[in-house]
Amino acid sequence: MGFKQLLAVAAAVVASLVVSAHGSDFPMYKLSLTWPSSLCIPRSSCKSPIPAAFTIHGLWPSCEDGTGVPPYNPCANKCFANPTSPESILATLQPIISDLRRRWPNLYVGQSDEDFWKHEWSNHGMCSDHSQNPLGYFSETLKLDEISKYDPLEALGVQPSTTPYQIDTLLENVKRHVGFYPQISCSRPVSGSKQLYLKEIRYCFKRGTPISVLQDCPDEMDNVCRSVDPLQRTVMFPHATTAISGLNATGEVLAFT
Repeated sequence: MGFKQLLAVAAAVVASLVVSAHGSDFPMYKLSLTWPSSLCIPRSSCKSPIPAAFTIHGLWPSCEDGTGVPPYNPCANKCFANPTSPESILATLQPIISDLRRRWPNLYVGQSDEDFWKHEWSNHGMCSDHSQNPLGYFSETLKLDEISKYDPLEALGVQPSTTPYQIDTLLENVKRHVGFYPQISCSRPVSGSKQLYLKEIRYCFKRGTPISVLQDCPDEMDNVCRSVDPLQRTVMFPHATTAISGLNATGEVLAFT
């Protein structure tokens, strides 16, 4: 092996060690809660009935800047030793399976709840503090979601409407209700449209056991929200009892069903 090849191997090893340390030393978690009526546009993309309440997307180990910890990889990101494999988690989740189906469902047509949970475990749980305890990971997420203080409808301080809300107003409402800024995640159902939809609210917690201490999210909006000029940053928050069947080229509602 030549000198240049040795340098390349050494660099790869160092990079792997850096990523591994980064994966195990994360400072916070994000609890991500989805508004199904925004995610399910068009309606045909989701299973029926579409839930009329916020549902859990996931609990994500996150870096100081708000980006997610990379998924477990035995070569590139061995964040914890011997995490439980995704294929082995379902048997351990039986004690909470009914709660998971109700509050942490897969919304999309053609995908099962079980596949969604395995996806979340593979991408986030395996590098969490419950890497060998899937029941603990999913149970702790359910417990956080049960805390009334974090009810998104209460925290946002508004009700679903046919008129848009300023994103900054929603952020300030949450700050006033829970004491810290969340992250707002947006969707754009019509490509090229400036009209955004409220897709998720995400709470940031300091890393701990159990997870309990809320903090400001370092990134108060995701990239989709920030893609619109600040003066035009509004989001639609569609009624849960009303399914949207069509939008025009600007993202405005054409019809309700």
